[in-house]
Amino acid sequence: MESCMCAIGAVCTAIVALRLFRAAFDLFYDTLIAPALNLEKIDWKSLGRWAVVTGSTDGIGKAYAEALAARGFNVALVSRTQSKLDAVADEIKSKHNVETKTIAADFTKPDIYDGLAKQLEDLEVGVLVNNVGMSYDHPEYYLQIPDHANFVSNLINCNVLSVMKMCKIVMPGMVKRKKGVVINLASTAALVPSPLLAVYSSTKAAVTKFTSDLASEYRDDGLVVQCVCPGYVATKLSKIKKSTWMAPSPKRFVDSALATVGLSDVTTGYLPHNLLNAVVNGLDWCSKKLSRWVVLSEMQGVRKRALKKAAGKSN
Repeated sequence: MESCMCAIGAVCTAIVALRLFRAAFDLFYDTLIAPALNLEKIDWKSLGRWAVVTGSTDGIGKAYAEALAARGFNVALVSRTQSKLDAVADEIKSKHNVETKTIAADFTKPDIYDGLAKQLEDLEVGVLVNNVGMSYDHPEYYLQIPDHANFVSNLINCNVLSVMKMCKIVMPGMVKRKKGVVINLASTAALVPSPLLAVYSSTKAAVTKFTSDLASEYRDDGLVVQCVCPGYVATKLSKIKKSTWMAPSPKRFVDSALATVGLSDVTTGYLPHNLLNAVVNGLDWCSKKLSRWVVLSEMQGVRKRALKKAAGKSN
């Protein structure tokens, strides 16, 4: 009996050790080891003449547009405000000497896609970046979210429907040519407990699952389909004004994320975000109650400060 218990203990210890080793390997592989060994196999110049980037006038979307233009792609910029689109297009043309196309579209509206398809039908699109998205003004309990302006519907349309519809528009041409890259932006909120962001995190989880399955469906057609799940980046959406090691500038983040294309179907794209994800999920693995309490306490603090600030402005 004693020898049997020892054997069971040894097996359990080996399983835990193997899981820890795999977690550590996965943590560093796609953002550190593989790029350092130059294992990226994407021949960007062969994919097609155009890149399409949604939500491309600020933050991560703009950084993707600039990075792809630097790789020689003409860039189709799709976002809501024409004046911002024109400004970014002029900047990219001046800096990278490529063609640009601007398309003004409000992704909270579900009836825009026939028009988008018409404007993109003549472009040889090699890269699609589905970056457009929206979030909460501050963390909030689900039942306290005001829906007088169709906030929940708009969030789902912008974060989920946009990804699926844009893939439906652009991917047939990629499949026909047997090459193309699709990058769908989600969030670490999809990978870790995210109380007080329930709708937002659920939309990003949907994008993550959709992308992962799409990658399997179209791998044999020569397509690379990737989901990038960033943590905090210094953008208007995150309300972080100054970049740090943990909240990088959009350019720094995108430079890191692009190095993982072709290496991982789902990634944070940035090593410090991998570390944060590993810590939270490691805590969740040890104790789900504890991990959820830690995140909930943090979100409650952010909510309290935001409501206090809003109350101060209204007085």
